[in-house]
Amino acid sequence: MKLIIVGCGRVGSTLAIRLVAEGHDVHVIDQVARTRRLLPENFAGRFHLGNGYSRTALEAAGIEHADAFVAVTSRDDSNIVCARTAKETYRVPMVFARVYDPRRAGLYRELGIPTIASVSWTVDRIHRMLLHRHLEPELTFGNGETVLVRSALPHYLTGRPIADFDVEGEIRVVEVTRAGHSLLPAHGTLTEPHDVVTFAVAAKSLGRLRTFLDKELGT
Repeated sequence: MKLIIVGCGRVGSTLAIRLVAEGHDVHVIDQVARTRRLLPENFAGRFHLGNGYSRTALEAAGIEHADAFVAVTSRDDSNIVCARTAKETYRVPMVFARVYDPRRAGLYRELGIPTIASVSWTVDRIHRMLLHRHLEPELTFGNGETVLVRSALPHYLTGRPIADFDVEGEIRVVEVTRAGHSLLPAHGTLTEPHDVVTFAVAAKSLGRLRTFLDKELGT
């Protein structure tokens, strides 16, 4: 993919380095020249000096052909302007923005811009680690409302239809690892000893899933 990242702080630079390592075409924009130091000297992407909402800087980075745009500067106001410019002016298919004030997240969502809310994400993650330590998320979506978690199934659940574990709108089994191989369960698939199951779970329902598994986990 061709990606543009506005903001070359710790988040932006780390993301850029990772994406470049995965083979993506990455362009980083920052209005402070010294932030370039956070990128390695042999950085295979491009660094552009300028404002993330400046048409000159955006077009120099090739925004007309961008597949995704991420605004992660240190200011909410800047991130929203950059994200709106990318979404509304240049019609970039995927646009994300970092927001420091969680109260502003609703505004971003109304504009159709997914957000990464630092405070709320951190609080949610600490909460899950404290109360659901056996269900550490593998991946989160949105602002943490939905998570993927993996767990070895308790022995007392062996032989049960995997479909029995689904709770409409709250919990769904999306994958099973069995004897080292991954499979997508069919409706009639039965559990076997030592299965490791991936659940898609509404964050608010982690307690319900934990209660379901606690007998064997011994917490």
